[in-house]
Amino acid sequence: MPNPVKSVRPFLMFQGNTCEEAIAFYTSVLPESRIVDIKRYGAGEMGTEGSVFRATFELAGQKVDCIDSPVKHAFEFTPSFSFFVECATEAELERLAVVLGEGGAFLMPIGNYGFSQKFCWLNDRFGVSWQLNFE
Repeated sequence: MPNPVKSVRPFLMFQGNTCEEAIAFYTSVLPESRIVDIKRYGAGEMGTEGSVFRATFELAGQKVDCIDSPVKHAFEFTPSFSFFVECATEAELERLAVVLGEGGAFLMPIGNYGFSQKFCWLNDRFGVSWQLNFE
């Protein structure tokens, strides 16, 4: 019997028409990443014309879906969901920490926390949380 579930992947809801800017940034920063598809709201539709109705992008091969929410919600992103990035080198962790951390905030600065040689946790300027790890 075929699997009745087609896929499971993260889904990010941006508020304030920042979805496209965020995914362009993410795919430019992480190797082997790309924007797969963007569908936009048209005239007279629920969202702002031209904003992202739904987009799919890949981060190092992991597909992620996202939208610009046409509705203002009382919640934002939370660090309880984060992208966990295993870096092949310490230099790559440091590079990503600088680039992703610009305009954001570190929850745990780069350091040795006992469970890895080098680790940090940050929220980027869009509010999305990232854990960067090098073992």
